[in-house]
Formats: sequence, structure tokens, C-alpha cells
Amino acid sequence: MAASIRVRAILNGDTAEVQTLIQHPMDTGLVKDAKGELIPAHYIQQLTFTHKDKTVFFADWGTAVSKDPYVKFAFKGAAKGDELKVSWLDNKGATDSLTATIQ
Repeated sequence: MAASIRVRAILNGDTAEVQTLIQHPMDTGLVKDAKGELIPAHYIQQLTFTHKDKTVFFADWGTAVSKDPYVKFAFKGAAKGDELKVSWLDNKGATDSLTATIQ
């Protein structure tokens, strides 16, 4: 699978500012296709950001999140060159993860 996660993490003073774009259909299970049949639900359930083995952001999602979700947040305690791990798990058991370097 090609990487579905794009991350940009930049240190601004003592705060790491993180921007993430995740490619995922985020189907609710309520939309019909061209044939009039329901498209099965397919969405990210858990999104986790980890820095130095500590979770700095966690999201427990459902069907209300739009396609290709964008997440932006900030946290303290990072330094330039530190690694930030991003991972997600969807309702069909698929996962993806990426490790980014804080700039």
C-alpha cells in the first residue's frame, strides 16, 4: 500500500506544530453508488500520534469525519530532529503508519 499519510511537523519555539493529511474514503455506509446500492462503511476508527513513546494526540473517530481528513494540532516537549509516529486503524482492520522528523 502506498503511504496514505502526509505529515509536516515544525518546531516553533518550544511548540511542535503538526499538520497531517490522510487519504482515506471515510465512507459512512449511508451513501449509494451509481447502481443505487449502499457503499459499505469504511472509516478510520483510531488515529494516534506518538512522540518519545508518549501519545501526544489520539482521536476515536466514527462516520462523521469527512473524506481525506486533515488534522492540525500542537504540543510541547519536542526538539528538532525528534521523531513523531502517526498511525491509524480503520473499521475493516486496515492500518497505516509513518514516522516523520520534526523540523
